[in-house]
Amino acid sequence: MIVLKQILVATDFGDAAEAALGYGRELARLFGAKLVVLHVADNAMGSTIGIEGYVGAYPDLQRSIEESANRQLADAVTEDDRRELGVRTVLRTPALTIVNYARDEAIDLIVMGTHGRGPMAHLLMGSVAERVVRTAPCPVLTVKHPEHEFVRADALVRVEAV
Repeated sequence: MIVLKQILVATDFGDAAEAALGYGRELARLFGAKLVVLHVADNAMGSTIGIEGYVGAYPDLQRSIEESANRQLADAVTEDDRRELGVRTVLRTPALTIVNYARDEAIDLIVMGTHGRGPMAHLLMGSVAERVVRTAPCPVLTVKHPEHEFVRADALVRVEAV
């Protein structure tokens, strides 16, 4: 028997992540699990150092990035999600990755979107989803956009009734 108590959906707020959130919601409902939505915020330090080594208004920029990400996290989940699934939203910076969070919080399943980039882009940039799959302490479900539409059991009941 498969038991899922906590499902983590990692989001970058893109289309594939939105599809992954849909899967996470349905799986949480099906298994009676808690749903956690996690975003790993960009580190402003990596994008503010210029050729001269000048660091701009790093604290203000980082705070702005994190505030924007928190607003997007709040917008990504509905009141129904909060009430029915006990959704928590979590924001981390790259120092605490998806895998570390899953390990620390005893997550049972990670659901995340994947962009399905071509082999050359994958070679040059790598894949967050691939690294999570290889190193996660639990199973990982990756979802592409547009995703495969699974037939829901209640849809079959309605078809049989007609």
